[in-house]
Amino acid sequence: MNPHIDELWVYLSTTPLLGLTLTLAAYQCAWWLYRRAHFHPMANPVMIAVTVLVGVLTLTGTDYQTYFDGAQFVHFLLGPATVALAIPLYAQLPRLRTMAMPLLGALAAGSLTAALSAYAIGAALGASTQSLLSLAPKSVTTPIAMGITESLGGLPSLTAVLVILTGILGAVGARGLYGLLRIEDHAVRGFATGLAAHGIGTARAFQVSEQCGAFAALAMGLNGLITALSLPWILPWLNHLLAR
Repeated sequence: MNPHIDELWVYLSTTPLLGLTLTLAAYQCAWWLYRRAHFHPMANPVMIAVTVLVGVLTLTGTDYQTYFDGAQFVHFLLGPATVALAIPLYAQLPRLRTMAMPLLGALAAGSLTAALSAYAIGAALGASTQSLLSLAPKSVTTPIAMGITESLGGLPSLTAVLVILTGILGAVGARGLYGLLRIEDHAVRGFATGLAAHGIGTARAFQVSEQCGAFAALAMGLNGLITALSLPWILPWLNHLLAR
């Protein structure tokens, strides 16, 4: 770095708003690129923003805690934003009532499949027990997934990375997969996306339609609930079977 720029960076890195500023700037640039790409899934703004932030923090030698001290306001807003997803869902209540039983069946099957398939594949590839516990909640929104992993003795930081990767892959690949399977119903598309790709997938679903986003939000919330209740019972039993 130029000496003057280096001094300026040292000063900025000590201010608590650095993380917030970097986060907003990275996402704004990523959103601009996303629009320029005509909202192509491969130009997912979360994926681009995360890549930019990791690059900036690595090049400047800024540790994560320093970044998070400023960016924690965005983290705080995750809670209110999640609760606010109930508003568009309320508008879909008539459709929701007619689909209640099929959605509950899809929820149970999808939630267990997402967790147990990841666990099984990891076990088959020789992953450690701690890694398996961190991998299982990958399709649950980050705060819940990290809480589940921590309670089970896994690595919350590893879970956070896996959750983000799962969300990005779901948001990028969902449209092509639904086209291949000829699934056109926005309620079905949204529910499947929210179930498999949590918040990032839900954000993508809202770009498709309000109905798609509302059902994605419903799936994301219910999947978090059922996974948090079931995995602490199921995974210790699976670990016991593997240890025999």
